[in-house]
Amino acid sequence: MRLTRPGTFLRWLDRHGLARLGISAAARRGDAQARLFFDPAIRDDPYPFYREVREAGALVRGRLMWSTTRHDAVVAVLRGEAFSSDLESLPAPGPIAVVRRLGRSGRPIGPADPPSMLVVDPPTHTRYRRLVAKVFTPRAIEGLRPRIERHTEALLDDLAPAPGGTGTVEIIERYASLLPLTVIAEILGVPQHMRQRFLAWGEAATPTLDLGLTLRQYHHAEDAIRQLNAWLRGHFARLRADPGDDLLSRLVHLDSEGERLTEEELLATAGLLLVAGFETTVNLLGTGIYLLIRHPDQLRALRERPDGWPNAVEEILRYDSPAQTTARYCRADTEVAGVPVRAGEIVVPMMGGANRDPAVFPDPDRFDITRANARDHLSFSSGVHYCLGAALARLEGQLGLSAFFERYPDAALAAVPRRRPTRVLRGYDHLPVRLRP
Repeated sequence: MRLTRPGTFLRWLDRHGLARLGISAAARRGDAQARLFFDPAIRDDPYPFYREVREAGALVRGRLMWSTTRHDAVVAVLRGEAFSSDLESLPAPGPIAVVRRLGRSGRPIGPADPPSMLVVDPPTHTRYRRLVAKVFTPRAIEGLRPRIERHTEALLDDLAPAPGGTGTVEIIERYASLLPLTVIAEILGVPQHMRQRFLAWGEAATPTLDLGLTLRQYHHAEDAIRQLNAWLRGHFARLRADPGDDLLSRLVHLDSEGERLTEEELLATAGLLLVAGFETTVNLLGTGIYLLIRHPDQLRALRERPDGWPNAVEEILRYDSPAQTTARYCRADTEVAGVPVRAGEIVVPMMGGANRDPAVFPDPDRFDITRANARDHLSFSSGVHYCLGAALARLEGQLGLSAFFERYPDAALAAVPRRRPTRVLRGYDHLPVRLRP
């Protein structure tokens, strides 16, 4: 592969290359935590690994970082003022600092790049989120309900088996990805003819949320992000001249007491919505369909009590979280669950593991749509970085899943599903389902 931009290699080296070397070295020395990043068995089923970490202690120290899967410790890290989500501000040795500084020149803005809300801290985060929240209000999200219902019905119509056909469809490609894509495209004002390209850009950029990409993977992702940035800059200009009724038009024109989002902040917001918001909902829908097919008793209960769908979505989010892990670095000496953590150390809070903590969720490995405290999950993070799109994801999950099973109550798995190759975001990329109306 020929690199067309010198900065690409430096950015990969800073963000992924050195991490790959360090994690590989730690794995060779027997570091159990290093398995999380490379072991395919853990990617396929991380929950036994999370249990091992939790049983080892509130915080478990590896050669490179701390890890925790205890609910109280994960909450403490996510909400703690001593912890930062901006890993680029982590002090680095001289040579690495030089690589980082040189790599910043000319880089595109992706979902995990400042000024994305995902990786900036207060007070910058406070200002940024305050402005975005003026547009993404609960009322605005609820106002999307009729559109989501229309899109859901249209997509389900398209799934109808042909006479004499097998009735087998790839449910991720034909339904779980198309519903959130259509919703995000409407929020961003993306024309119909651009939506498949938008989907391709989002799928290519998603792996950047993981740690330890290969150079080829990173180059592919950065190229997609660069193309997305270029298209969005032109889109912003069009919306400034001729705004639509979409939420992005409101963001572009937002002026609150003399404050507005910069071009870079708009790029980061649109990219984060596409990657994090879209991918999270795809995984929620795909996982929900899989779990409810595998647990017909739970599905029967929902058919008898449709008012149980909101809690069922919370249990799906808890049981197999679309977002599994994140990372924080410690800015000042502190303590978590009685364990001292020093400034400069990295902590990996594993939300997927915290969602199976038996101290909070009795019998945590049991899927139970009536679980009284299912909403106590951490799938949308916690604290200042609590997901701004949580309400939208919940709404799409409730409408998308209830409508699917109302139309196809006897849906069945047609083949063994396949997991996505990502680790931070968890879901299926291949889920063949046989539809029997």
